Amino acid sequence: MGFKCGIVGLPNVGKSTLFNALTQTAAAQAANYPFCTIEPNVGDVAVPEPRLEKLAGIAGSANIIPARMSFVDIAGLVKGASQGEGLGNQFLANIREVDAVVYVLRCFVDDDVTHVAGKVDPLADFETVETELMLADMESLEKRRANVEKKAKSGDKDAKAQVALIDLALDKLREGQPARFAEVPEDQRREWRMLQLLTSKPVLFIANVDEESAATGNEMSRAVEKRAAEEGAVCVTISAKIEAELALLDADERAEYLESLGLAEPGLNRLIHAGYRLLDLQTYFTAGPKEARAWTIRKGWKAPRAAGVIHGDFEKGFIRAETIAFDDYVALNGEAGAREAGKLRQEGKEYVVQDGDVLLFKFNV
Repeated sequence: MGFKCGIVGLPNVGKSTLFNALTQTAAAQAANYPFCTIEPNVGDVAVPEPRLEKLAGIAGSANIIPARMSFVDIAGLVKGASQGEGLGNQFLANIREVDAVVYVLRCFVDDDVTHVAGKVDPLADFETVETELMLADMESLEKRRANVEKKAKSGDKDAKAQVALIDLALDKLREGQPARFAEVPEDQRREWRMLQLLTSKPVLFIANVDEESAATGNEMSRAVEKRAAEEGAVCVTISAKIEAELALLDADERAEYLESLGLAEPGLNRLIHAGYRLLDLQTYFTAGPKEARAWTIRKGWKAPRAAGVIHGDFEKGFIRAETIAFDDYVALNGEAGAREAGKLRQEGKEYVVQDGDVLLFKFNV
């Protein structure tokens, strides 16, 4: 699994520039990695993972296949989207399908780029977007509640539990807060996710700054960072304009340009890694002569479930996982060295996969 982030924002905040940079970066990667454009508004890009190159070199892998993540450019948001303004219904349908919502907020002044509200105020922009999502959630829940309540009154236990969750969400939304702030019992998390609330999704803020502020940020981006911290969210400061320029350069030119700007890595790399932290994701590897590959799973997953990311049969018929920690694999020059040193472990169904594990699954179907 990778993950899918929906990029949202008001017009003229740099959302499309950022998305175009992503898709150009992905196209540039096509020389080394498999690449596909799923739809015109979906960019599928490789997750930066330097460990994968090391594994491939040791294993003599013919191909390198990184983990993937998708960015969805969700168009159509204007004030009133929850009531169908602009491409409101399409916007809301697209955002229900993503794992996290990325708010692109304009933190630059440019007289040549107009702002729909007549002034640049990133926090006001965020509140406009969030309000539309909250209104859409309220309308959806209120419509559903009447039908579910009828079932609950007839004695349906599942319906009673669903009514309680709907009321929990509505109470929070009527207080003017997004559904992600509701305290949901652990044993009801799955049912909560099934409500498909727009404002229950994790959020990530992008403070889109001018080129001069890319390394240090500015007053507006610092205000966004403060708000993100209050929201318990992640914030990444990026210049979408710089990212678009970087996407057109080769590796050497890119490194030189980044150094001249005082940046250690592209903002898109930081965005991807921030997304991993936000969604509590980690990476394990498989490596052999045919290919070295990175796989994305959630932290805390046990070996059979991690195996299922490769193929459902691996999970169903799971026997064991031959496991080598990444550092051991590198230090001992691969599987044979790790086996000789006693660093290759046989792990069973209860093993919790760790970030960087190099795994070989044994299964029987």
